[in-house]
Amino acid sequence: MAIIIAGWIDLDVEDVTDIIASAKAHIDGAYTENGCIHYIWTKDVFVPGRIHVYEEWSETADLQYHFDNHWYKDMGGHLRQFPRKGSQIRKFRVDLIEPVYDPSGTPRADFFTAK
Repeated sequence: MAIIIAGWIDLDVEDVTDIIASAKAHIDGAYTENGCIHYIWTKDVFVPGRIHVYEEWSETADLQYHFDNHWYKDMGGHLRQFPRKGSQIRKFRVDLIEPVYDPSGTPRADFFTAK
């Protein structure tokens, strides 16, 4: 079952571009871990100081390994260098994944293969 980590971090800075760029080694390192499908940190272009976080992991054991590994701890240390104003990061279990568009090209809110 896939696990999604998604949310935001607000730092007490105007521009987070250099903060994200200097975290590249930690981001690249996470991609070397088993089960890491996506590990994306990106600047919000509308909210100064905001970083969006999106991660996708194959299963719970892979995510736990990441939490116990130095790449996670090193990223935390990197971010602690900058005053934080707030954050909201959540995890989601995903039991069904399918395309937004069905075979006819129609966007669907329901899960058409689950019927």
